[in-house]
Amino acid sequence: MTGAVRAAAEPPPLRRNRNFRLFWAGEGVSVLGAMTATVVVPLLAVTTFDAGPGWMGLLTAAAWLPWLLVGLPAGAWVDRLDPRRVMLVADLVAAAAVGSIPVAALLGVLDLPHLLAAVLANGTCAVFFRTAYGAFVPRVVRADDLDAANGRLYGTESAMQVAGPGVGGLLVQLVGAATAVVADVAGFLVSAACLWRMDPAALRPPPERPAREPLRREIANGVGVVARDRYLRFFTLQGAASNFALTGYGALLVLFLVRDLGVAPGTVGLLVAAGSVGGLVGAAVATPLARRVGTARAMRWLQVVGGPTALLVPLAGPGAAVGLVPLGVALVGVGVVGANVVRSAFRQRWTPPSLLGRTMSASSVLNFGTMPLAGLAAGWLGSAIGVHETIVAMTALHALVSLTVWIGPYRTGRDLPAGVSAAAGGAAGRRPPRGTRR
Repeated sequence: MTGAVRAAAEPPPLRRNRNFRLFWAGEGVSVLGAMTATVVVPLLAVTTFDAGPGWMGLLTAAAWLPWLLVGLPAGAWVDRLDPRRVMLVADLVAAAAVGSIPVAALLGVLDLPHLLAAVLANGTCAVFFRTAYGAFVPRVVRADDLDAANGRLYGTESAMQVAGPGVGGLLVQLVGAATAVVADVAGFLVSAACLWRMDPAALRPPPERPAREPLRREIANGVGVVARDRYLRFFTLQGAASNFALTGYGALLVLFLVRDLGVAPGTVGLLVAAGSVGGLVGAAVATPLARRVGTARAMRWLQVVGGPTALLVPLAGPGAAVGLVPLGVALVGVGVVGANVVRSAFRQRWTPPSLLGRTMSASSVLNFGTMPLAGLAAGWLGSAIGVHETIVAMTALHALVSLTVWIGPYRTGRDLPAGVSAAAGGAAGRRPPRGTRR
């Protein structure tokens, strides 16, 4: 494809970018629905089926197990296919899977294995959607708009994370947990409609790719880039350990609030929503903070804010002390979401477009692959040593992992490197620009 054609197909600035507005709106509504489900599904399991720590761990594991099963081939397939169509199909299949929950409840046949199967199917769709999502954003907006676009996307996601749990808790009280799942189905359908209405002609053209190779070799290329590049490798390993800890305590949080602290179901949603405010703050401050102090410095301090503060969660108790839960979750959200905004823009610039799907899936398999293990570990530990003790262990692990930023590749300096990763040059079928920093 010639440079003239590429220039003509450049998307408009963000303020006039209709495709980005549709993408932004669809993602926001979809996350709102998904966040209602983070409260509704655990409450359905606990209040309707009297699920204990083991089942809560299994439900959490089922949501993330597909990353281990299909994560690597999903990245190679996304690089071969139109990511917009991949996301659209994933939305529709997820809507059908989650929609089976209220239908089964209406027919009187809903049980925990059905709930587990629906969560597993939804998680599989999420693998394809999230892999395609990361590869699609650079085609929707100009390169100069990536920071602002990621800030808006993460900011909206965080806002929906604030609203979603509260809405979910309220819906459970009004219509029951099984019927409240319909909010998640609606989110998937709105997201699909927004993707369908986008104008393909206003997107950046797909990246030029060398001749197609066997699937196994394409997967190996993506894994190799992540393994060789010290920044991508550190982000992946640190994210995997942190996600294990966060998922571990998150799997038992609703159970901890309801059974240990005596919190009512409707109030559980409000507490989780209050904690989610931190993600909104993190998304809002990440880009201006990075511009002011530098991307590397911003990453370091955001992770310090979002690490040790997780230990506030297990310090909570009945009565007023329950407020330590949303405070701890909020501070973790500031650091985690803020760092994700900076990291995402860096990754999208640092990785050649033709490798984005594969490198993201390679990272995500390890990042998210620890999460089903965390769900199983939390369920086993919760039964063996107690829910509270397990939350103490998981939050302490997250605190320690976050502080590894001080020994990582960006432990000093103002900014993360610019240019294109030298480790990706061969796999992308071209050499990196001269002077590229590592």
